[in-house]
Amino acid sequence: MNTEAELSKEQQIMRAMRKTLTSIVRDAAPRDGMPSPFSPDTVENIRMCLGLISAREAELAESLGFSRNERPGYSDEEPTAKTMQFVPPGKKLN
Repeated sequence: MNTEAELSKEQQIMRAMRKTLTSIVRDAAPRDGMPSPFSPDTVENIRMCLGLISAREAELAESLGFSRNERPGYSDEEPTAKTMQFVPPGKKLN
């Protein structure tokens, strides 16, 4: 799939901004019942930014022909999901 080198400059910027914002939120998350260091307006602005980043990433992926659920990975990487066939009780598997 896409490696960092294959991503457009805009995709690299979107990814870096998303990772930076989520790291800031994670690092500043309140612990043990402490109040959030962010004001409600700041929390809303962070949500808005992450939403815009996500929307633009989806637009870029769509323009390149990737499905919305497709995630970057390596060509030799095994898929994490396995397909299973469910057979009702009393029926034989073909």
